[in-house]
Amino acid sequence: MTPRPRFGRLLAAEWIKLWSLRSSYWVLGAGALAVVAINVNAARSNADRLATMLPSPDGLDPRMMFDPMHTAFVGPAYQILVIIAGSVGAIALFGEYSSGLIRTTAAAVPDRRAVVAAKAAVVTAVTLAMGAVVALTSFTVSQWLLREYGGLSLADPGAARAVAASALLAPVSALVGMAVAALIRHATGTVVTTIGVLLLLPALFGGDTYRWVAEIGHAMPLPAWQTLTLNPAMDYDPGRYPATVTGSWIVLAAWPLAAAVTAVAVVHRRDL
Repeated sequence: MTPRPRFGRLLAAEWIKLWSLRSSYWVLGAGALAVVAINVNAARSNADRLATMLPSPDGLDPRMMFDPMHTAFVGPAYQILVIIAGSVGAIALFGEYSSGLIRTTAAAVPDRRAVVAAKAAVVTAVTLAMGAVVALTSFTVSQWLLREYGGLSLADPGAARAVAASALLAPVSALVGMAVAALIRHATGTVVTTIGVLLLLPALFGGDTYRWVAEIGHAMPLPAWQTLTLNPAMDYDPGRYPATVTGSWIVLAAWPLAAAVTAVAVVHRRDL
């Protein structure tokens, strides 16, 4: 009987698979730079704009209404991060099906659940590292540029929470992409569906007229991230059915867990 390979060896194999693709370097590197650049450019632009502002005739300084937190976590920038991380997670799995490598892998390691679990662990670690670097760099540089206009530190209320949530958004998106790849097994269909689930569905359920619509929207990763990156020192309009911080953390924990379980179960049960 062939002994089962140790999980550490499966991790090493999946690490080699991921980095054997040049696209991994380019997508992760260029994507991280693009996200940081957008956030830093927003901070620089705001700093230039604030430098020219003067108090209104009634003595109110418009700079007091400025939220420096927002410039470190610009929505479009993190939508790009979601697309990049989701695509990396999807490619990590459907790439094996499109190349036929999955049959070789299954022959060498019959326990497909262990293989997918190792793949999910590697993808999670890589994308979490990327997300952490992007979030910390964006926050540090943007707040330094805004140091004269209320720039924050990690010790300020909500700052560490926002950085942590932004870092976690990458592996959450990657694992969702992997789960979609396990279900669809087609390159274009997987990427399009992943983007639809992570970006388009939250837009469809972004209304605040009906409670059930708002609750569905709050249960998605991107809206949860948006809630966690709000500056608690600012007076935001919470809407009729506001999301909670606790609920948003639960969303960011539940989605990757459900996605990983789905990927493992589907690959284990379906024919190659």
